[in-house]
Amino acid sequence: MKPAEPRATSQQPNSRLTDFDLHLFNEGNHFHIHDKLGAHLEEVDGTRGVQFGVWAPNARYVSVVGDFNAWDRASHPLARRQDSGIWEGFVAGLEKGSIYKFHVASGVNDYQVEKADPIGFLHETPPRTASMVWDLDYEWSDGDWMRARAAKNALDAPMSIYEMHAGSWMRVPEEGFRSLTYRELADKLVAHVKAMGFTHVELMPVMEHPLFRSWGYQVTGYFACTHRYGTPQDLMFLIDTLHRNDIGVIVDWVPAHFPSDEHGLGYFDGTYLYEHADPKQGFHPDWKSLIFNYGRNEVRSFLLSSAFFWLERYHVDGLRVDGVASMLYLDYSRKEGEWIPNRYGGRENLDAIELLRRLNTMVYERFPDVQTIAEESTAWPMVSRPTYVGGLGFGLKWDMGWMHDSLEYFSLDGVHRKFHHDQITFRTVYAASENFVLPLSHDEVVHGKSSLLGKMPGDRWQKFANLRLLYAWMYAQPGKKLLFMGAELAPWKEWDEEASLDWDLLRHVDHEGVRRWLAELNRFYREEPALHQCDCVPEGFEWVDCRDADHSVVSFLRKPKGAGAQVLASFNFTPVMRVGYRIGVPFPGRWRERLNSDAHVYAGSGAGNFGGVVAEPVATHGRPYSAVVTLPPLGALFLVGEPPAASPPPVREPTRRVAG
Repeated sequence: MKPAEPRATSQQPNSRLTDFDLHLFNEGNHFHIHDKLGAHLEEVDGTRGVQFGVWAPNARYVSVVGDFNAWDRASHPLARRQDSGIWEGFVAGLEKGSIYKFHVASGVNDYQVEKADPIGFLHETPPRTASMVWDLDYEWSDGDWMRARAAKNALDAPMSIYEMHAGSWMRVPEEGFRSLTYRELADKLVAHVKAMGFTHVELMPVMEHPLFRSWGYQVTGYFACTHRYGTPQDLMFLIDTLHRNDIGVIVDWVPAHFPSDEHGLGYFDGTYLYEHADPKQGFHPDWKSLIFNYGRNEVRSFLLSSAFFWLERYHVDGLRVDGVASMLYLDYSRKEGEWIPNRYGGRENLDAIELLRRLNTMVYERFPDVQTIAEESTAWPMVSRPTYVGGLGFGLKWDMGWMHDSLEYFSLDGVHRKFHHDQITFRTVYAASENFVLPLSHDEVVHGKSSLLGKMPGDRWQKFANLRLLYAWMYAQPGKKLLFMGAELAPWKEWDEEASLDWDLLRHVDHEGVRRWLAELNRFYREEPALHQCDCVPEGFEWVDCRDADHSVVSFLRKPKGAGAQVLASFNFTPVMRVGYRIGVPFPGRWRERLNSDAHVYAGSGAGNFGGVVAEPVATHGRPYSAVVTLPPLGALFLVGEPPAASPPPVREPTRRVAG
């Protein structure tokens, strides 16, 4: 027998939704729908219970089911709220931790299903799929960080990001190699990140996801942290601990697609509610997942609220937006005839573009001290430029071109590199066109691509020297830095999400040498203004010599704002030591050898310059002075010089990240 049809109601006395809320939600401008829908512990007329709300506009019947009513779909029906598409109701007696789902019966077909709460704050630990009544109460103690973080996230500040997967960073062998909990991670992660000198941690998606092997990128709970490692309060404790130790937190956020699991968002009320009906628009061929209908107002409210939720409730300092390229192009990974052009006949996804611009405009309006970061792999213009000049409004963009060119070049044997010199010099053509992050991310050490160390050519010594050289090349370039966890260990194997990082590698001198080198690079990057103040403007970089392909040597200067010490970075990409190599410099005096990747302490051969060199009045490379240096084999050399006192040159400020 069918349950009785609930009738449409005006606002209930205990409803969280005002008519204005409904108006904002239905027009796509509600940024706090998590405060209105979902499950909220409340007291009504002296009775404690839970207020429920869910959007299911094409349903004829919605009820709350769970252990509390033996999953009886007729026991606790919700009432339709006028024509808003929202169903709501109060269930007395429910407490924190209660298990529930929404039973949804479609009004357009015979489809009936039990769905997890799209706005739920916590769900059962996978593979179980029900939602749990929970609160977000937490007493934060990161006030000092929150007040100061604008300076820590600024474009002229050092930003060195440690990307990590919480489930495989470190495991507990005594307990079946289980993952650490959020709280267990806190002290261990803080100690390691501080020792390594990273400024930020980027958490691969910690939103709830059914498939562990998706690494979190197949999200079903856009407002819930995964229960695998603990509760919302446990994740808040982890973020709070990082903040109290002066470490920023970025989270991966995935608006590009979502999985088709029955309990999730797909075909929610018997219609294609969150996704497109046509698979040419609504199905992602790469990830076999569903694509949001960005043109639907309520979907925009859902996604924008999710972004606000993590920034507000979890105090995160940035959102790294995954898969932006797949959002921008209607023909992404599709052949001719497999996609539908926009209304102008083009391949651009106009609705997704509008969503991204709206996201960045509103985030920077409400949270001017955070960053949004685009994983965007094409030549789409002005990704990190304000919307009022036609940009997408992101604060930063991953430089995928630098990553691909560098890894291709470094995979070559030294004898062949002179024929591919342009792969390491080309970046300066576009380096100032965006506010870039240089990524060596998880994507480069999986799926048969080998580890970073495994990509390097030569014998064992050369592989480690090349890896130290790669890291030096990254830190010398203009742009923020991102390294995936394990980069400091120099693992031989690819990353495996089912196993811990191989921390035992640090017993070996050459692996420990890479760790020390990376820690020194982070320290140097933070302490030397020339290496970070002008990361996003062209005035911070100047070639000294980019033409010596025959020797596979390049040199350039990094400069701070105004007057101050300059850094001469020189790279020898061959295993042949260059003795008596003359390099032009802009001013005389002593240039101190600040870092040398070939030093014994990093397991190098020890070739160097006895602490520094003196520039002579011998014109070289178009400069009035020069110094004779020894360039180590497969080595990077950082020399620091102080210019004579003079009025500072004008430096253009970085393009503001505020979307406006």
